[in-house]
Amino acid sequence: MGAKFSLDETLMTWTDDKLDAARTIVTLMYERRMIRTFFRDKPDGWTLISGLYSPLYIQLRPLASYPEVFDKVCRAMARMIAEEAPEITRIVGIAMAGVPVAAGIALVAGMPAGFTRKLEGVRSVEALRAAIASYGEHALIEGELGPGDRIALVDDLVTRFDSKLIALEQVRHEIARRDLIGVECRTVAVVLDREQGGAESAREADVKLLSLIPFKTVGLPLLKGTLHPAEWDAISRYLDDPAQFQVSEVRADLVRLAQSQ
Repeated sequence: MGAKFSLDETLMTWTDDKLDAARTIVTLMYERRMIRTFFRDKPDGWTLISGLYSPLYIQLRPLASYPEVFDKVCRAMARMIAEEAPEITRIVGIAMAGVPVAAGIALVAGMPAGFTRKLEGVRSVEALRAAIASYGEHALIEGELGPGDRIALVDDLVTRFDSKLIALEQVRHEIARRDLIGVECRTVAVVLDREQGGAESAREADVKLLSLIPFKTVGLPLLKGTLHPAEWDAISRYLDDPAQFQVSEVRADLVRLAQSQ
């Protein structure tokens, strides 16, 4: 039995509703500084885990600190799953940021939920498999799984899909460990897709990726009237070609631009 989610009477299609929800949510994220930029928040920009520079920083972990935003996100995510993956019967939040989002969806949609365990030091599927060998009988998934379940993993955002592949492996290990019949996990649902290779990696893994806000093609265009024109232009150019922003002279120009406002 798939997701059940009732909405108020509306003449709008899901495509219209999704765009409208994305517009509201991405604007609130910017206003609440879950989306930060060099122009408004930090002229020097950010150094990412990869070691690369970025004039943009997206951090959705504080979502639950803003109930009005969190409520809109969970309702829109529940609707997205119901509309785009109606076969889903259970969701599993990816630790840690995906756990509150999954819990919110569960409340809105009346859908059972669980979550993955956070395994320190595990950064790849290979590392997970090595860790499982010494993990004993501890569950890698907290929560019930039932025969015939169609499971969707839930997270706040996706970049390169690495953490999603690890979570998929955790779920599949638990399916085998619990000797469950007919259970599948081939769907990942995220609030925001940075559009930096995640969709391509999902296709390679034969996984359906659902994203409420594809940031480059949907989220940023929706912010055009909210951001300063120079701020919007710089971030748009960065998303098109991050390599050009790794040059010190280009970064210095951004600092001067931010300080001149």
